Amino acid sequence: MKRIGILYHPLREKARNLAEKLEELLSSQGVTSWRCSAWDEDEAKPQVTGTELILSIGGDGTILRTVRIVTPLSVPILGVKLGRLGFITEIEDDEVLFNLPDLLKGVGWIEERAMLEAQIGDKSFHALNDVVLRSVAVRLVNIEVKIDGTALTTYRADGIIIATATGSTSYSLASGGPILHPQSREIVLQPISCHLGLSYSMVVPPQSIVDLQVARGDEVVLSIDGQVELPLPDGQSIGVKLSPHVARFLRIHEPTYFYNSLWRKLGGGRNER
Repeated sequence: MKRIGILYHPLREKARNLAEKLEELLSSQGVTSWRCSAWDEDEAKPQVTGTELILSIGGDGTILRTVRIVTPLSVPILGVKLGRLGFITEIEDDEVLFNLPDLLKGVGWIEERAMLEAQIGDKSFHALNDVVLRSVAVRLVNIEVKIDGTALTTYRADGIIIATATGSTSYSLASGGPILHPQSREIVLQPISCHLGLSYSMVVPPQSIVDLQVARGDEVVLSIDGQVELPLPDGQSIGVKLSPHVARFLRIHEPTYFYNSLWRKLGGGRNER
């Protein structure tokens, strides 16, 4: 590797300090690097071209920002964990300095994860975790759902989550949704506090197109990965499908890492003696 980018959580001193140390280590290895806050997308995006790896320092939230920055170039990302949970991060902060020389030599493997594309009029947005349509007030909204042009139901609920396999362990899981293997390409439909309509989760094939229609008079907001929020006019329609882009992650653990990490991160390890 000849060029590496470093994106970090700007509000955490530990992340800023580690970014500086990594930049110094890369320079000592003869590798060109650039460093930027993951919150400053406008500054970071122009530097992605020609970059062979991105080191994302923070937690899963920082990775979600990093994915938006590198899309559509799909540069591999190594997630360095400073957050509390870290479903997407790969390596602890105290490990990355030790492992980086080997990673530069090609150690590890690349995992690809599906993303979603939400279409609103002539604008499109890409999400790694989920696309969420929810009420802006403490009241139920009516959302008509069609799959591949066929009516499914009209949910009367707080909202609805459309999630990828990556997002299946996030908001969707907290709302009662299923867990998908991270390399799955299926799409999860999960209503939020459903009052009328289908109250169960649905998993639809990767080629499906999900159309959402908000009833007139209902005020909703569209959330992309919980970070980009767009107030929508009543009666707005949204189309959601798999994105043509994927997120690519550099992994150093075994390909079966997900099962053990899932048990630990969801609290199963606390019951072990």
